[in-house]
Amino acid sequence: MEQVRGVLNYLDETTEKPVTYTYEPPLGVPARSGRTVKHEVPVIDGRAIAGQLSLDVQGFLLAPHASVVRNFYDEGEVKRVYYPEMERLVREITGAARVLTFDHNVRNGSKEMRAKLGVREPVRFAHNDYTLKSGPQRVRELYGDAQAERLLKHRYVFINVWRPIRGPVEQSPLAVCDARSMKQDDFVATDLVYRDRTGEVYSVRHSPEHRWYYFSRMRPDEVLLLKCFDSDPGRTRYTAHSAFEDPATPPAAAPRESIEARTIAFFAPAGD
Repeated sequence: MEQVRGVLNYLDETTEKPVTYTYEPPLGVPARSGRTVKHEVPVIDGRAIAGQLSLDVQGFLLAPHASVVRNFYDEGEVKRVYYPEMERLVREITGAARVLTFDHNVRNGSKEMRAKLGVREPVRFAHNDYTLKSGPQRVRELYGDAQAERLLKHRYVFINVWRPIRGPVEQSPLAVCDARSMKQDDFVATDLVYRDRTGEVYSVRHSPEHRWYYFSRMRPDEVLLLKCFDSDPGRTRYTAHSAFEDPATPPAAAPRESIEARTIAFFAPAGD
């Protein structure tokens, strides 16, 4: 399989719990605590094995999907049109009884366009979006304690759906790590501070065992599904991921533009 040499940012060894702010932190407080270390690693082009991938094995898969959304920078259109599209897609792929799309991020590699559009930059740090603590916590925040307790009795899975909104992607492609190459000790719980609440994500320590993949020149009619939390400990639970710099990127490559939708798939038995 073809591969490139990419540089990924990992969390260095630390004795204190790292903290990441989602907004401009107080004066003198760093936006991210914990030292970052760079590692050059092989990143395999997964297109040759795309048909063999599974959310429950590797933790990610590539799927064709054409959206009817005309403007992904229009938050109202995304919530009205794209959220139901993603719910249908995740239901079809996973067989879940119900799916909720509850959040999304639009990212743009151009600093000028981020300022103009009010969107975020690609995340260049190996991480996973939920932890053993924050997975169930997020269900409670979304549904309230009473309904959440009923939902938490059955299997549920957080799945991110990542899509280029301009393609093919040449700059800052998304790398994903084969879950079979990772151990629980590779993940470090990290506070994610919002203005109104504090969540928790996993930062990732480097291991030479990690096997990273990407999908070359992804198009807007393709999506990458990533499992970010599974309540079933007998299945793949997390998928570490990060943007990375491909050394083969053309000098005049267009900045990456993408959207990730966050969903929860619920697997309650029939009649529940």
